[in-house]
Formats: sequence, C-alpha cells, structure tokens
Amino acid sequence: MRITCPHCGQRGLEEFLYHGDATPQRPSDGGATPTVEWTDYVYLRDNKNFAHEELWYHSAGCHAWLRVTRDLSTHEIQDVRQA
Repeated sequence: MRITCPHCGQRGLEEFLYHGDATPQRPSDGGATPTVEWTDYVYLRDNKNFAHEELWYHSAGCHAWLRVTRDLSTHEIQDVRQA
C-alpha cells in the first residue's frame, strides 16, 4: 500500500505509523468520573467494512499527522489530507 503525503508525495507504507480510527469524539465531561460515554469512547469500536477515516503519522518523512480515508474491504486509499 502506498500513501500520498500532501507534503512529500507518494510514499511506501513503511514510512508511516497507523494511529487508529479518526472518527471517535472525545466526551466533553472531562473524565473525572467514569461514565458510560467514556467507556464507549475508550473500549467500543464498530467493525467497519467500508471507507472510513484513520489517523496516520509520517514518521520517516515530514512528521505530519494525516487523515487518510481508506476502504477497509479493498485497502484502497480514497483521500489523504492534513489532520
């Protein structure tokens, strides 16, 4: 798989570090006490089989954080932009 960095151009996957799903929204209550919202945020993820956004870090290049839209069934990268 190759990722097209907005700064460096097309690069191999080995230059990047995957940091997970970019769509979960952090609860706004601060997290001082355990709540159902925090439990869902930390532990629950949907098993998706379609395009969704992921966070990637260009560790061996420009050190940019990227939001990559990738189809999980085909691994086709549909969009890459600055996070």
